[in-house]
Amino acid sequence: MKNRLLSFIILVSLIFYGIVGYHFLTGWHPIVMMFIGIILGLLINLAVYGLLNLLVKSSHKIPVKFITAICSGIIGFIVLKLFGFGWPTLFFSAVAALGILFCISLYLFLRKKTFLSSLFFGLMLIGVGYILFVLATPGADPYDKEVPLAFSEADNFSIAEVVLDNPAAIGSYKVKTFTYGSGTDEQREEFASGVTYKTNSVNGKWLIPDWKRKKRKWRERYWGFGAENFPLNGRVYMPEGEGPFPLTLIVHGNHSMIDYSDDGYGYLGNLLASRGIIGVSVDENFLNAHWSGDFMGKEMPARAWLLLKHLEQWNNWNSETGHELTGKIDMDNIMLVGHSRGGEAVSIAAAYNKLPYFPDEAKEKFNFNYNIKGVVALAPTDYRYNRQIILKDINYLSIQGSYDADEVSFWGMRPYRRLQYTDSISRFKSGVYIHHANHGQFNTTWGNSDFGAPTKWLLNLAPLLKEEEQQETAKVFVSAFAEATLKNKQGYRAIFKNVAVAKQWLPVEHYLTHYESSNLKSIADFEEDLDITTAKDSTRIQAMDVALWKEQILTTRDKNSQENSGVILGWDYEDSKSSAKKGVYEVSLSNAATSLFSLESSLQITLGAGNHEWLDVNLTEEEKEKKKDDEKRKVPQLDFTIQLTDILDQTVAIKVSEVKGIPKPLKSRFTKFKFLDKEMIGDDWEIQLQTYHFPLPIFTSKNADFNIEQIKSLKFIFDQTAYGVVVVDEIGVSGF
Repeated sequence: MKNRLLSFIILVSLIFYGIVGYHFLTGWHPIVMMFIGIILGLLINLAVYGLLNLLVKSSHKIPVKFITAICSGIIGFIVLKLFGFGWPTLFFSAVAALGILFCISLYLFLRKKTFLSSLFFGLMLIGVGYILFVLATPGADPYDKEVPLAFSEADNFSIAEVVLDNPAAIGSYKVKTFTYGSGTDEQREEFASGVTYKTNSVNGKWLIPDWKRKKRKWRERYWGFGAENFPLNGRVYMPEGEGPFPLTLIVHGNHSMIDYSDDGYGYLGNLLASRGIIGVSVDENFLNAHWSGDFMGKEMPARAWLLLKHLEQWNNWNSETGHELTGKIDMDNIMLVGHSRGGEAVSIAAAYNKLPYFPDEAKEKFNFNYNIKGVVALAPTDYRYNRQIILKDINYLSIQGSYDADEVSFWGMRPYRRLQYTDSISRFKSGVYIHHANHGQFNTTWGNSDFGAPTKWLLNLAPLLKEEEQQETAKVFVSAFAEATLKNKQGYRAIFKNVAVAKQWLPVEHYLTHYESSNLKSIADFEEDLDITTAKDSTRIQAMDVALWKEQILTTRDKNSQENSGVILGWDYEDSKSSAKKGVYEVSLSNAATSLFSLESSLQITLGAGNHEWLDVNLTEEEKEKKKDDEKRKVPQLDFTIQLTDILDQTVAIKVSEVKGIPKPLKSRFTKFKFLDKEMIGDDWEIQLQTYHFPLPIFTSKNADFNIEQIKSLKFIFDQTAYGVVVVDEIGVSGF
């Protein structure tokens, strides 16, 4: 018995403390850390055993070994919670309680094999086995995939008019790779003796005042440098040829600083270089998380500033007489690409680029003013930096996955909406929402788990796009954006207007795309006031025979703000066949709005599916009670009619689906347990809109007598489904 109990105690130590050690990243090998954890566990066990013997040495009735085993398990779980598990407290406590009960049952079973002890042990074994089984599986997709409407046969977008090459195809340029950096990096050979060009360090002490105490001590011990001498390290993908070539900097986000992130964007760097664009993956790993601490966003200015210092270095090489890179770089065509916190950093860098001083500390003078033409934010953060960044006069693209367990909402749409165009140059901005894409797979080294172990064991990985598929989507959209932004190949904008243009190059999936050009003329954006019957200028709005009509700020799945207002419209007909009246939402145009329409323009509307259950707001409590036992209504496949009327009352109408379908709400199950999703993430979906462009010749082809330049109103007529809810945002007119 004694030996069995001793073995049990040792096993507890091996499991609990070994897990802690293995996942406690210090720079030492995980196996070494695991053994350190095991030794720590054994020492704790001995200490507990010795302390208990001192306390109860006069009594022989107290089972010291039994209590030691229980205390050891409890201490092990506490250590795990503090240093290893980011699980929700309630769930972790339940699992810990199950583990402790299992320990008790095992002890009782080994002590005396009775029916009750055997039953107790058997039940606990089943419970523990079930938990371990669930944690070991990849999960399951609770929501059946549907063929994306954007790629359906019903999509009538005239893609024949768009002739494009696959932007994700390898180009004609041979690519050479090399690194540049300090030449003295203590941890990475590629930035030490492996560099092709040495760079001077830069002083970032004013940019990151939080570089202090434990964070400073252990980082400087590991890296061999501090904030006063940050290195400029980069991994270059260079097209062979005379040049000059446009320049793109790519920067990673937050990850373990000792699990290097910069080599994870080679697939983008190689692609861009093969198509005649220099790609540089920037090393900022020394700013990332570590066991000694995370800067929690206070390092964002440094992330952004370092990008500009890299541009400064490239500009120096380009203008330096006799340098191998002299004249190779087109400094008038620069693009920044960032992932995660890097996705926010590139926006900050673009904003800093025009400033004379660091806004948080004027002792740091800025002198950049480079021609940054485009910013790409992959699954970005927003407001990690405590300032609201408002970009101006730049092309912008943000890409987000619906299964991003790190940044669970499309934060990249907030800077999209804040972006301002103040000049006459033709520019554009876009957002792409990819169903079943996660956070980490935009980087080839981060993998399909958006959390590190052991938290990653909770993640539902089964629904995810394959890594190569997700990266293929990034290649298509990032490269198309680069071609349009850096090479003025404006035809690639069509991909962001309607993703069906690129359907032959993309995995079959749902893609929601926003697109807005700088020539958009807004009619209604629902931001101006509290009056739901008014829009810009003297445009008037009314709704008839609808079940739901309200304007509100749209929220994320965790009830945060999307920083965007929209109008929510719902209709509900008891009998769609016999119902004579259909719901109508009418926008009566002002003279200024009427003048915007011509045959060379498009009606632009941003919209998406709402939740049809919101219609229950019209029910009384009694009606809601009666409805509880009813079979839930299916999620409708939304469609409706858009009708234009001119001053002579001539009308033309098309269905939304004639241009692009309206996808149903895209639901996600991030974890293997539904209740955990609610606690850790929030709702299983959030309102995600997309932009629809209706070329006005489509309308005029329906009625030759219709005068497109004398439109007095547009109507949404909800005549295609018996019930539904639609969310509408921007209504305006833009060029093709």
